[in-house]
Amino acid sequence: SNRGRSMWRRLVHLDLKGAAPRAQYLEQVLPLLRALGATGLLLEYEDTFPYTGPLEVLQAPHAYSPEELQALLSWARAQGLDVVPLVQSFGHMEFVLKHRQFAHLREVKELPNALNPHKEESLALVKAMIDQVMALHQDLQWFHIGCDEVYYLGEGEESKQWLQQQNNTPQKLCLSHIKAVATCLAWSYPMVTPIVWDDMLRGISEETLAESGVPQLVQPMIWDYATDINVEGKVQLIEKYRRCGFSKVWFASAFKGATGANQSLTLIGHHLRNQLEWLQVAQRSPADVLEGIALTGWQRYDHFAVLCELLPVAIPSLAVCLQALKNGGFSEKVKENVENLLGMPNLEIETFMSPGLGTFPGSSVLTLVTQISFHLKSSVDELLERNRYSTGWFSPYHRKRKIIHPIIVHHFQPDAVRLFSKWSAVVQDLQAAMEQVFPRCAIEEWMEENVHPHLQKLQEVVEDLDEAIRAQN
Repeated sequence: SNRGRSMWRRLVHLDLKGAAPRAQYLEQVLPLLRALGATGLLLEYEDTFPYTGPLEVLQAPHAYSPEELQALLSWARAQGLDVVPLVQSFGHMEFVLKHRQFAHLREVKELPNALNPHKEESLALVKAMIDQVMALHQDLQWFHIGCDEVYYLGEGEESKQWLQQQNNTPQKLCLSHIKAVATCLAWSYPMVTPIVWDDMLRGISEETLAESGVPQLVQPMIWDYATDINVEGKVQLIEKYRRCGFSKVWFASAFKGATGANQSLTLIGHHLRNQLEWLQVAQRSPADVLEGIALTGWQRYDHFAVLCELLPVAIPSLAVCLQALKNGGFSEKVKENVENLLGMPNLEIETFMSPGLGTFPGSSVLTLVTQISFHLKSSVDELLERNRYSTGWFSPYHRKRKIIHPIIVHHFQPDAVRLFSKWSAVVQDLQAAMEQVFPRCAIEEWMEENVHPHLQKLQEVVEDLDEAIRAQN
């Protein structure tokens, strides 16, 4: 089945709901993605799309301008990359439903995640979002309408009433909304095929799926980011989807953002194993049913979560994953090819990256983030919690009262000052490297989460030393 495999479409998912890279950075990355084996992009705009009119409030302060996006899309076209936009239309609507003017469209009044499927205005909202995104794109073949993790569906007041009627179930409610969105899309854009995440469909019986009319309208994207996928289960799921009328299915793996909500470094081995599992599923599935695979790169677990691994940090993982899918496996030869394309002479798969290497766009961000993730907190803890001078003669009690023995100043202050200036310099370098890749708000957020708590502790002890010495004199 190697022939079928090399035919695969391989979409790289850019999750723009956090730390969305500058357009210029993405321009530098696209040729690399193409060289690594990507055939397209799955662009999850969320709050970075330049919505206008009543939707303008959805734009984050760092949203792309229409000009930036048009440039990005034409660079993608120049590289021969298909673009598939993704706009959530049911669950994960926090970026819309958190706003006062759209709060009345929530499924559950207090919760901003799911859209109320009973209101005509809900569909009108989704249609308006899709129309604005469509207007900026040309020649689309697919459009992803989300629909994963529709939490609390059926728990709103209108849903509760609807569910009391005979034969109504939460599953039918889910399918009717997906059908409404897909129909709306088919009506306005007959050449474009909608894609949906499959998790809300998995548990629905074949019969219910077949009767809903949904299989004729959409292609499901079956997602699983684990290293121990139930291959047999997936093969059976594909057969079930096939029997109830879906013409094609997509797979979705992950190259980052799937091993912890606040993960800062990407463990390549984990994500490589995930791809190899999907290759097994592909090998055991009929070649004509598979449309392609999306390699997801989540940047937040949801709109309100912290940032997980930044894109430049995960590029080696993405490279390994793309090459494994393109070559139908991962060998020494494939590894060598990845190393050449990234300019990384010895790629580590099972441990974290050896820093200081790589010539790919943003590689200095990877080097410095690796250094900080490994050593910043541990070196500060070492100084404050395991250094005998600090624990024995400059405790919080001493610091508060500015008590210090002069000999301790001599033993402890140089180390504290040296450590503080060392890390201040590293952080300054990272700030400069990040400015090439990210807008200021993303840099600020990453620094506040990952750097400031530790650097601040260090700064405070240096300042306390100065004050204690002044008090002594």
